[in-house]
Amino acid sequence: MEANAEQQIAELARRFLPDVEGCLREAIAESDDLAPMMRYHLGWENLEGAPASGGGKALRPVLCLAACEMSGGDWRDALPAAAGLELVHNFSLVHDDIQDGDETRRGTPTLWRVHGVPAALTAGNAMRVVADRTADGLSARGTAPEVARGTIAELTRRYLEMIEGQYLDLSFEAAEHVSVSDYLDMIGRKTGALIESAMHMGALVATGDPATARGFGECGMRLGLAFQVRDDYLGVWGDPAFTGKAVGADIRRKKKSLPAVYLFDSVPDDERSWLEETYRAEEIEGERLDGVMAMLERLGGGPYVQRIAEEQAQLAVVAVDALDIAEESKQLLGAVAEFFATRDR
Repeated sequence: MEANAEQQIAELARRFLPDVEGCLREAIAESDDLAPMMRYHLGWENLEGAPASGGGKALRPVLCLAACEMSGGDWRDALPAAAGLELVHNFSLVHDDIQDGDETRRGTPTLWRVHGVPAALTAGNAMRVVADRTADGLSARGTAPEVARGTIAELTRRYLEMIEGQYLDLSFEAAEHVSVSDYLDMIGRKTGALIESAMHMGALVATGDPATARGFGECGMRLGLAFQVRDDYLGVWGDPAFTGKAVGADIRRKKKSLPAVYLFDSVPDDERSWLEETYRAEEIEGERLDGVMAMLERLGGGPYVQRIAEEQAQLAVVAVDALDIAEESKQLLGAVAEFFATRDR
């Protein structure tokens, strides 16, 4: 099932993404001075400005256009929404890289590392404005004005949630205690909101029906949670041959992902002081790393995190079960949900 879902996602990307990229290139070209930085961040050009092919997965626009098609619409009608969504996502990545101090993305120096923080912030902000302008092109493609307004409002609402999620994520780094429910709320905003927006917008453009759009949106939000929780699992227990990271990498970096949050929620009182002392170090390594990994295993951290991913994947399937869409589409979404919760990279 996993390989089949991965292949089907790849086939959707093959069909949709050339048109998405064309829409993006047209939109970015209007920002003459900032366009080179945007093209670099998107992976279209290298440091010398020569063509490159290092872009991201573009899952969000793929899911947006797939939801439009599954709802009975022509996926091309939703292209402005899909392209705007991808620009919002990349605006957030530019800012996240600055806030997290990350110096590489997709194997190349991050935008701020190349051009400096002020220039990167400006390019990221411009990308967000270009996103709004791009999504505003829905009416020109024949979408009814009220549906276009509702679609653009959905995008704005969800990227505000995404920004709130980023703020919460940053605040968690300094917090003494973060509950599992707090963490799931945060990733529901930071990761889930834009995927929710993707599928909501695609279905709304296709049908004009808010109820259908909400069903697809709920599916998207749950898919986002499943994807992020599985990512958290892989950051601790993933196979280095697939992830490119050592086992326990996120523990070593003291990343407050779900395994660490669960550990602090579950550790016995007589071991809490050792754990707190361990996490006060700049980096966790050696015997301390082994001790944290052993503690997670003893407390069932791995099975717990994986169970959360699978529960969210199942809720994604439930969200579309009552919708009036083809059984084949429901099966595809089920396969995608399972893949998101079980992928190995």
